[in-house]
Amino acid sequence: MLKSRLLHPEILGVLGGSGHGGKVLIADGNYPFNTRANPAARRVYLNLAPGLLTVTDVLETLLTAIPVEAADVMITDSGAEPDIYADFRRLLPGLALTATERFQFYDKCFDRDVCLVIATGEQRLYANILLTIGVVSP
Repeated sequence: MLKSRLLHPEILGVLGGSGHGGKVLIADGNYPFNTRANPAARRVYLNLAPGLLTVTDVLETLLTAIPVEAADVMITDSGAEPDIYADFRRLLPGLALTATERFQFYDKCFDRDVCLVIATGEQRLYANILLTIGVVSP
C-alpha cells in the first residue's frame, strides 16, 4: 500500500517512466482527447461524471509527485483570461503560465514529449494545462 497522495497505478507508472522534459496534459471535459494529443501518450480517463474530477483536483495531486518547470494554458478565443488561471497560479506559485491560442495549444499537445493525457470531468471552459516535468535536485 502506498502512503503518497497519488495512488492511481497507471498514472504512477507513466510518471515513473518519464523524466525531465516529459509533458502531462490535464484536460477539461470538452478537450478532444483522442485527436488533439500525441497518439503515443497514455490516456487516463478520470471523467466519471460532469464535475468529477476537476483539473485542479488532478493538478493538486500530481504536484505531490512531480516537479513542474513549465505550464502552458489555452487562451480563450476572445483573449480574455479564464477564471481557472487564478487556481493554476495558486497551485503553481512562482511559475509563469504560458498562454497559447487554442490551435497552437493543440499542436503543443501533439508533441512527442507528451507522455500522459488525463481526461477530467472539469466543466469550466479553457481549463486545460500542459505541464513540463522538471528535475529533482540531489
